[in-house]
Amino acid sequence: MFISDVHLGSKPAKAEFLIDFLRHHEAETIYLVGDIVDGWRLRRSWHWPQTHNDVVQKLLRQARKGTNIIYIAGNHDEFLRMFQGVHFGGIVVADRAIHEAADGKRYLVIHGDQFDTIVHNARWLAYLGDKAYDFAIIVNRVVSRARRLFGMPYWSFSSWAKVKVKKAVNFIGAFQDVLTEEARRSDVDGVICGHIHHAVIEDFGDVRYINTGDWVESCTAVVEHFDGSMEILWWPQVQAKASAVETPFVPTVIEGGGVKAA
Repeated sequence: MFISDVHLGSKPAKAEFLIDFLRHHEAETIYLVGDIVDGWRLRRSWHWPQTHNDVVQKLLRQARKGTNIIYIAGNHDEFLRMFQGVHFGGIVVADRAIHEAADGKRYLVIHGDQFDTIVHNARWLAYLGDKAYDFAIIVNRVVSRARRLFGMPYWSFSSWAKVKVKKAVNFIGAFQDVLTEEARRSDVDGVICGHIHHAVIEDFGDVRYINTGDWVESCTAVVEHFDGSMEILWWPQVQAKASAVETPFVPTVIEGGGVKAA
């Protein structure tokens, strides 16, 4: 199971959605693909409600039960990069990892900020973009409340707007290109990353590009099935479908890279 960009410590983090997702899913291995904790926002102002603590406790509880958890540090939680290899309650910290799927394919697992020139060469611009993103998230919350008022399922305005803006689309394309090239240099079959909050599974020639999305806008995770195939789970959509048929949601257990009904 691959999860990234939760941004615990920030108000937009959809911790409740993630808690519900983790309640219905278990895995032999969980990759936390960066930006799980938002150190940037915590430095500006402290925000850590009980739900954010519940996410941490839920992950630590799974680690104690035997789940292998690998925490790949990102740019918002880059302070963890100085603790690579150190175990925190059974969680291993790394800058990158190689995951071998059930079908034998090998994937580079990396957050992806290392290849974002804005983050590294114009850090002030990255912080400015972070502020603009905060504004988009505020608009997103207003839209979400209005949709709930009319009984409509969750929908991310900010995610929709991002893919509609030409420059954002160009940035996403460039990011995908550079990550797939890094996968080729690493002699693997694909790359699994986060960072840009845009969940997708796409083949670029001989390399499979997988982005896990986020738990701020789209609330997505990537899971590996028993045969090694990868799938994006859009958790709000799963919840909406379960509510629509008015039947109890059947938990899914993910073991050894696969999925089965519990």
